[in-house]
Amino acid sequence: MKIVLFDIDGTLLLSDGAGRRAMERALVETFGVMGPKSYRYGGKTDRLIVREKMRIEGFADDAIDAAVDATVQAYLRNLRAEIDRDPQALRSLPGVFELLSAVEAHEGMLLGLLTGNVIEGADLKLRAVHIEPERFRVGAFGSDHEERPMLPPIARERASRLLGRVVAGDQLVIIGDTEHDMTCGLGVGARAIGVATGGVARTTLESHAPVAVFDDFTDTPRVLEAILDA
Repeated sequence: MKIVLFDIDGTLLLSDGAGRRAMERALVETFGVMGPKSYRYGGKTDRLIVREKMRIEGFADDAIDAAVDATVQAYLRNLRAEIDRDPQALRSLPGVFELLSAVEAHEGMLLGLLTGNVIEGADLKLRAVHIEPERFRVGAFGSDHEERPMLPPIARERASRLLGRVVAGDQLVIIGDTEHDMTCGLGVGARAIGVATGGVARTTLESHAPVAVFDDFTDTPRVLEAILDA
């Protein structure tokens, strides 16, 4: 059984900056500053984004800890407003619907998520592009832990409970668009598959030795084959 864990942003969908704008406004609302515009969000959990950006602005960790929950709640309010303002801003990426359906239908695969989004943000983004979050039977989120490498063990434990048996680390297949997706599961022996739809160069993804890297998900049989071979 392969536990197939998809990232969201840059992998399943693009948000045209809606998430970044929502977070920047939340940081201003809570801390009074948005942090550097040059900061790279890709592959980071929502809570780590808050911490790293505010550290750069000189805030101590205890001050960040005291305000991070309020910041995340402000971010979610702002994200809902972004989606309500322009429902078309978020869009699914090519081949995503076909691939998700194929993984769901395969008796040797379990469909899941592994994302830096807090779970409420993941739901908002997925529903905005007409992907039902309930389709994903297991998941680990930025609300579970601030550090992405801690998410694969959480996903493995949840998959084990769901299936009623121990899931080995090498049964996890993490699919994403950043180098963080390629490396976060190394500690548990997870496999990784890259997709170059989120702005990170294919060569950068390949440098982290994933099972495979695709330009997009339009060739469903090839992606399924890579998952099975992982």
